[in-house]
Amino acid sequence: MDRRTFLAAAAALAPGLRGRLDRVARRAPRAGSRLILLGTAGGPRPRATRSAPAQVIIVNGAAYVIDCGNGVARQLVAAGVPLRSIRGVFITHHHSDHNADYGTLLLLAWTAGLSTPVDTWGPPPLQRITETFFEMSATDIDARVRDEGRPDPRPLVRAHELTGGGRVVEDSNVRVTSTVVDHPPMNPSFAYRFDAPDRSIVISGDTRRSDALVALARGADVLVHEAMLPAAVERLVANVPNASDLKRSILSHHTTAEDAGYVAQAAGVGTLVLSHLVPAEDAGVSDAMWIDAARRHFRGRVILGRDLLDI
Repeated sequence: MDRRTFLAAAAALAPGLRGRLDRVARRAPRAGSRLILLGTAGGPRPRATRSAPAQVIIVNGAAYVIDCGNGVARQLVAAGVPLRSIRGVFITHHHSDHNADYGTLLLLAWTAGLSTPVDTWGPPPLQRITETFFEMSATDIDARVRDEGRPDPRPLVRAHELTGGGRVVEDSNVRVTSTVVDHPPMNPSFAYRFDAPDRSIVISGDTRRSDALVALARGADVLVHEAMLPAAVERLVANVPNASDLKRSILSHHTTAEDAGYVAQAAGVGTLVLSHLVPAEDAGVSDAMWIDAARRHFRGRVILGRDLLDI
């Protein structure tokens, strides 16, 4: 084969080879921690294009789930995270867009092969919520234990209630700390910081602009912060019967994208991720509007969250 023929053949093969290499790279395990946004919409109403709030941090194959909005188990499967790998669940507060599938996630993880203990953390009444869910599910659980030879899941789940900020838990993978943030009437509501060997990740939960969150996020590599665009909230609530109360609640209990940038800058974080987006769907809101609002104060990297984004 002469040189010209060889080069032509190589050029013809290159696109297919690049495609195969890309697929191999996507399948290859990533070194260090992973942060996957499982759901990035704010509010309890199901959306067509975004799932309810949830994140997972994976370190050394162990999964730590933060918030359990509707559909969290399916989103974990879609992200390629085995449900049996869950080691911890952290609830920021008890609004239904953050805890609707808390019990369901634990139950479905058990049906998917979970046989190791899972510790769950969150504000009261987390223990009662856990016990009540298992009571509601007892018919299914007892039948599967008898008929399928599964271990009883109830002793595997250990619920811990938090009433204030500080150290939450530390294991061989992560150190978790929390702070109380400002999200009435859900008191207390929490933000969580995860310090892994390679980086630190902070999840804001729902909050107004918070100095306590700034302190928790100081020097973190990544801050995932809820965000809203006030100008679009009017359209969001326009066709609901409780429009005035809902508008007041959203505007007074949440953080604008601009203020999320302020918090990130004050804390000195490396990357700001906007999530829990309100509105989650609005034809009048572009991606650039979110990013531009955050950049009014923040000089670091800004990422607009989307479902299943692996950061």
